[in-house]
Amino acid sequence: MEQLHWVRHRCRQLLVADSGRGWYSAPENPAAKGSLEPHGSPHRLSGKRRKVLAHHGPYQQEYEGICKGYRGNAIRTTKYSLLSFIPMNLFQQFHRAANLYFLFLVLLNWVPVVEAFQKEITMIPLVVVLSVIAFKDGLEDYRRYQYDKKVNNNIVRVYSGLQKDYIEQRWQDVRVGDFIRLSCNEIIPADMLLLYSSDPHGVCYIETANLDGETNLKQRQVVADLPLQGVEFTPESFHSRIECENPNNNLSKFRGYMEHSTKGRVGLHNNNLLLRSCTVRNTETVVGIVVYAGHETKAMMNNSGPRYKRSQMERRLNIDILWCVLLLIIMCLTAAIGHGLWLQQLKDPIFLVDTETSPALAGFYVFWTMIIVLQVLIPISLYVSIEIVKLGQIYFIQNDLALYNDQLDSRIQCRALNITEDLGQIQYLFSDKTGTLTENKMVFRRCSVYGIEYPHEENARRLEVYEPEENKVTGQSVTLRSGCSARSLSCRSVNCNQSSVSLHTLTADSEEEQDGPSSHVQPRSCAFCSRMAKEVVPDPELVRKLDCLASPAVSVSDSSSRTPSSLELTYITDFFLALAICNSVVVSSPSQPRHVVPEARIPLKSLEDIKLMFQRMNFSPFSALSAFSPPQTKDSPRSFTRRLFARGKAGSFTPPAIPASSTKEGADPDQDVNLETSNPSHKLDSSGSENEENNKVEDRETEDDLRDKLAKLDGAADGMETSTEELDTENSADDELLYEAESPDEAALVHAARAYRCTLRGRSPENLLVDLPGIGCLAVRLLHILPFDSNRKRMSVVVRHPLTGQVVVYTKGADSVIMDLLEAPQGAEQLGDRCSHIREQTQKHLDSYAREGLRTLCIAKKVLEEEEYELWLKRQLYAEASIEDREELLMESAHRLETNLTLLGATGIVDRLQEEVPETIRALQRAGIKVWVLTGDKQETAINIACACKLLRPNDQLLTVNCGSKETCAALLQELLMEVQRCGENWSEPPSAGRSAESSSGAAAGFILVIDGRTLDWALQDELRSDFLELSRQCKAVICCRSTPLQKSEVVRLVRDQLKVMTLAVGDGANDVSMIQVADVGIGISGQEGMQAVMSSDFAISRFKHLRKLLLVHGHWCYSRLANMILYFFYKNVMYVNLLFWYQFFCGFSGSVMTNSWVLILFNLLFTSVPPLIYGVLDQDVPADALMELPELYQAGHTSKIYIPRTFWLTILDGFYQSLICFFVPYFTYAGSDIGDLSFGSPINTSALLIILLHQVIESHTLTWLHGIVLLGSGVSYFAFVLLLSLWCVTCSPPTNPLGVETLQMSQPLFYMVCALTTVVALLPRILVRALRSTLCPSAVLKAAQKKKMDPEKYRKRMQQWNERHAGARRLPVCVDNPVLEPCAEDMVT
Repeated sequence: MEQLHWVRHRCRQLLVADSGRGWYSAPENPAAKGSLEPHGSPHRLSGKRRKVLAHHGPYQQEYEGICKGYRGNAIRTTKYSLLSFIPMNLFQQFHRAANLYFLFLVLLNWVPVVEAFQKEITMIPLVVVLSVIAFKDGLEDYRRYQYDKKVNNNIVRVYSGLQKDYIEQRWQDVRVGDFIRLSCNEIIPADMLLLYSSDPHGVCYIETANLDGETNLKQRQVVADLPLQGVEFTPESFHSRIECENPNNNLSKFRGYMEHSTKGRVGLHNNNLLLRSCTVRNTETVVGIVVYAGHETKAMMNNSGPRYKRSQMERRLNIDILWCVLLLIIMCLTAAIGHGLWLQQLKDPIFLVDTETSPALAGFYVFWTMIIVLQVLIPISLYVSIEIVKLGQIYFIQNDLALYNDQLDSRIQCRALNITEDLGQIQYLFSDKTGTLTENKMVFRRCSVYGIEYPHEENARRLEVYEPEENKVTGQSVTLRSGCSARSLSCRSVNCNQSSVSLHTLTADSEEEQDGPSSHVQPRSCAFCSRMAKEVVPDPELVRKLDCLASPAVSVSDSSSRTPSSLELTYITDFFLALAICNSVVVSSPSQPRHVVPEARIPLKSLEDIKLMFQRMNFSPFSALSAFSPPQTKDSPRSFTRRLFARGKAGSFTPPAIPASSTKEGADPDQDVNLETSNPSHKLDSSGSENEENNKVEDRETEDDLRDKLAKLDGAADGMETSTEELDTENSADDELLYEAESPDEAALVHAARAYRCTLRGRSPENLLVDLPGIGCLAVRLLHILPFDSNRKRMSVVVRHPLTGQVVVYTKGADSVIMDLLEAPQGAEQLGDRCSHIREQTQKHLDSYAREGLRTLCIAKKVLEEEEYELWLKRQLYAEASIEDREELLMESAHRLETNLTLLGATGIVDRLQEEVPETIRALQRAGIKVWVLTGDKQETAINIACACKLLRPNDQLLTVNCGSKETCAALLQELLMEVQRCGENWSEPPSAGRSAESSSGAAAGFILVIDGRTLDWALQDELRSDFLELSRQCKAVICCRSTPLQKSEVVRLVRDQLKVMTLAVGDGANDVSMIQVADVGIGISGQEGMQAVMSSDFAISRFKHLRKLLLVHGHWCYSRLANMILYFFYKNVMYVNLLFWYQFFCGFSGSVMTNSWVLILFNLLFTSVPPLIYGVLDQDVPADALMELPELYQAGHTSKIYIPRTFWLTILDGFYQSLICFFVPYFTYAGSDIGDLSFGSPINTSALLIILLHQVIESHTLTWLHGIVLLGSGVSYFAFVLLLSLWCVTCSPPTNPLGVETLQMSQPLFYMVCALTTVVALLPRILVRALRSTLCPSAVLKAAQKKKMDPEKYRKRMQQWNERHAGARRLPVCVDNPVLEPCAEDMVT
């Protein structure tokens, strides 16, 4: 069904595609003006692309021919229309083989020579099934229609060429090429290029929560080089053409270019595109031109709807259906052959027989007649019943309060509707670490700077006693959407009065949101801004060193004293500056949407403070003003500044002696002077005294110049004091800053820098406002941002240093990458030793952090010369403006910049385990599920987390596979495999039910395999795959470190396909999507990394601990219920059909039946169809608390395999036996009497009904009042129907006449005696077998059920008596001292 809808959609796309689209041919004379390509080569867009022109512009004729062919903005997610519903629904339903089979029987019954029943009666089963499914499909489609109607009728302002103004139109009337004007909090109706923003820097902030669930704000930029930028946008002035790629579903990629009327071209990229269903935030007005509309938007192309998978049980069911078909053919062949032989031996018949037809042909006709008669053997209603049961199971799963997260107001989502039973068959679980096992709420824990480790012990104690803050808002539920909506309240300062409405939840909640913003400013929530992340306790030693910046004694070289050297101080200040600015954090506050960078505010607190500071640190005050002046000023002395902050200066210096009179008394020791530096790699040179003398002369000259410059600034002191007072007033609101980060790591680092008073106060596309202690606010010129990506594993910012004017690159990233990019020590021996020492010590600290389970990042920097920067800039601009191979060119440019770095330090960020993760993993292991952890973190970090979550226990043996070559990997795998086999497989076997006590105590040891990403690449190759798989299979758990998303999916696929086991993958981020989709069951966690994993998953949960009940309870129940229900369907169909088959031996195999056709058709379709549904939805073989306490029951359930070939054939044999009893007990009772066919069939039908219903009672583990009502209703409905048929029906079932048959039979006592005897004899063997099995070899499930039913007081007395009888035995008494102690798993589960 879904495949057909997709094919139809693709055909429509192909039909409406513009036939003129093709390869782009560049103009003959490309203008060099405005082009960013150094060689003047034109932009080319390979492959198919689309042209977009303005709807109301100078290209009207061309617009009519091109853009009119594109799809409109109306969306239609329905499958049917009023005219197409019946034909399309029937067409889709007849894709099922069972429906085709019964259609064939209906048509076959219209052939007179093989007709078995009335034509109308034969159609009843098929019509009922088709009608039920059609009703369900129609109801679902009507709901989709209502949703589409509501979305399409939303209002947006679109530019009208006739009225020369923006007018209100419905979303469905928007077309490609229209200009759309949006305000704050409005939802974007179509994919559009950003042409204008009210922000002076051309920035627009959007929230993508409706698209991918991410709640943080993202920046989008107006297309570069647009004319008239910075003033109000007028669509009449837009004369450009747009060429871009065809519609696709890649949310993170967009390629194209805009060609102006001057023939200049500008590249278009993803940060210029506003996507449909996103919400405009913190921006008063934006204008854009639509490039994709309706179903061609990226949001709609990613909307695949519910996922449909085939469960393992469904595949097993299809095989058994084929066995039933084979059984049907055998029975029909038997009847055909029997009829032919009967006709041959028949002589002088006393009844009417067709003697003109040969026995062979008559047997052929009987074969098809018997196909019609025995059609019930193929359970047509089983498929409908399974769908109904699964919907009921999903309802109870989604409404389980134990799977509800009250903090997020979210419950479990069942996105795949047909694999609930697979939850009870999981054997391998693959889990991500960050955000899945952990909170993904990063908190700064400790750091290392200049090779010195700062443990932040107070911060550690704070984290140990931290308790998550409670929701202080009473009477209001906190949802994911409401948290996002709260962000819009900050837009009140820019007159954004229109609140957003989620496209996915257009319900009454939307009205509540519209009423939400009030006249006063309300506090808003931020992504990754928990109290735990904000309240970082600084390290006292690091604070003391920062205080030394305000001290007159600053040493040049390292010494044994506690006073840090100037080189160490430059490292520290650069380190915290990098933490504050190397990010994409958006700064805002409750009073205004964002903090912009002031243009002309002098960032100095007072002239006297700056005089004192510069005299102590020996650098020019004019370097502090370089952000507001040209970087190269001849009369700005920088020799001291560059010697302290600049890279490559081979000269040492001595701070000049400062007269006591010039020293300011009463300096605040608590005020940390955090100086932004350009480069910490200050090279010390102690080569000789000649250099020292030259440096001293230079120092004296520079000091004289400094005093002259400072004297000239004295007249401006008053004005600066006034400006400083204003700045201090602004700084008083520092605690109210809100940071919107794209990842929790970024937020943690910014809050850490803020704890040391290096505060990021504002951001614009060109500048950053950083508040430095002791200095004030500095505007840092932002030149470029190289964002983080999974390939580079790092992020860099290029800035113009506010103190030195130099171009500086700050980089943060994974230690495995940054360490390889550091520059080799050159120059002086002392400098080389210092750099090597810093690197070695930092690496030791990184290893220590990883062993503690901390997430590690390295911080580095690089200073660029002006020529070097200009060369890189030219290549970078060319890469950014390119259409062809843009990603590759940008990657090369980033690699060219991020080399020869200088290591500043490292950070350790703690990511706390989620609650109950160790208990959940332990329960899963006891359930026989092997847990693998696939993470991109360091090996030490992953091992520490494995220890914390009890995946790795003290008595487990760790097997580490880290190899440098493929040959080494092969040899090591062979060696480890032999070692594991030598030690015995008993360690690696999953805990069975018989060893539950040993498992629960943790005594069972095993092997834990740890493998890194590079080695995993070799292990997954064909030559080593078998060895790796065999070694992994014999290990208790496997931890894959530094693994990529592709490696994760390959590991899951390898285990799933080679071991033929049921796999489950769980993750929370976009890097987990591939393995979630590959696994048999994919589970997404709606955490801190958006909703990509959730949208790709089969089930979505909010916490890892929910897996415990989802699998152990609901998974066990769903599998047990559905398996038993399917077996019951086969049983009752076989049992009833065989009654008709046994009758053929007494009617010459003529295809006659002993019951009227109405009862025959409705028996399985109506009278016995509802009890299995209740059984499949409500039955509980074991209570939920028992399944949670004894996870071994999960393993016992899927190892015993309720629904396997053996149980299927036993069920078929049981059906044969009961049919024999049900037929022959009445047969021998009425043998020799003059009873008619219908009278003979009456006790048989009644006995069959009682046997089938009581069989259901015997198999049920749970009996409630609802079960009683359904069972009683089935019996009453049967008797009511046959009695009414007997009283009123005369010609409704020709050629038979049931009038008076049932009333006569039910008035005789023999009828009830026969029914009772038949029922008891038929069910007695099953009752006896169940009793013997429960007594002699009870199953673990039965023991657990008995345990729950047992009275604790009676159990205590029994155990006390047992202890008294066995007083001589050397063992501890059981349950004597503790009367409420329950029997342990070892006693109850074997």
